[in-house]
Amino acid sequence: MKRYILGVAAATLLSTTAMAEEFAPAVVYDLGGKFDKSFNEAAYTGAERFKAETGVEYRDFEIQNDSQREQALRNFARRGANPVIAIGFSHANALEKVAREFPDTKFAIVDMVVELPNVRSILFKEQEGSYIVGKLAAMASETGKVGFVGGMDIPLIQKFACGYKQGVMETNADAEVFQNMTGTTGAAWTDPVKGGELARSQMDRGADVIYHAAGGTGLGVLQAAADAGKLGIGVDSNQNALHPGQVLTSMLKRVDVAVETAFKDARDGNWSSGFYTLGLAEGGVDWALDEHNEALITDEMKEAVAQARADIVSGKIEVHDYMATKDCPF
Repeated sequence: MKRYILGVAAATLLSTTAMAEEFAPAVVYDLGGKFDKSFNEAAYTGAERFKAETGVEYRDFEIQNDSQREQALRNFARRGANPVIAIGFSHANALEKVAREFPDTKFAIVDMVVELPNVRSILFKEQEGSYIVGKLAAMASETGKVGFVGGMDIPLIQKFACGYKQGVMETNADAEVFQNMTGTTGAAWTDPVKGGELARSQMDRGADVIYHAAGGTGLGVLQAAADAGKLGIGVDSNQNALHPGQVLTSMLKRVDVAVETAFKDARDGNWSSGFYTLGLAEGGVDWALDEHNEALITDEMKEAVAQARADIVSGKIEVHDYMATKDCPF
């Protein structure tokens, strides 16, 4: 009987290991959901593109509160999902705990480093993309006053703000940059009414171009700018089409590429853990030009950002990383 029990246990262990190594991709979104038109939706776009190209289904989950993070990650791992991609830095604590419990499951996280052998950490040089749209804002502004509205007041969003301010000030040293954060909790990502209020207060002070890095809250920023006949700048996903002719551009953070690549690497046996940092050189950030904003972008602006892009990639221009120093010198 003892030998039988041991045999069953061994078979169960092998079965569990085999299940963990199977390819069954899953995504856990951050607060705001997969249709936030911004950060989460970029992840959704990448997963959908993978599905369209390969015919492979994936599972996903939209958390409604912070307490669901750990539960969602664990439930996917228990049910054999592999890899499991966590979208957003706020998943870090939950992911670290769950990844230890399921060492044979591949996990990835966007915007945070979790140092475990089965976790891929994906970071972005948001400051580089923000510098580019800051240059465009300075060139498009007629008042010399531009704005920034962030979501949750955390170092990551200060990183967007500082890169943007550097791009503005190195284009027009006499410019003014107004900055507001929406809040200090996760609710700061899902408050478009507050976003609109902050944008209007900046426009009352003379801002005529406003960049947001605020998730769903930013939809209120773009709406307020469009209603006032001013220009907004989108973030993460291409938001130019939300208000054609009133969105100067969007700073693209290619979370879609990160998710699609993670899925493909796991499927093809090319998975690697550790951390990756994606900037302009790696195609991790960029700016959006399409039929919805092309009339707003002059040849001079195109030439200026092309040169700035090349100088950042070559190292001639070093864009300050707020998270490295916890300050912004501009």
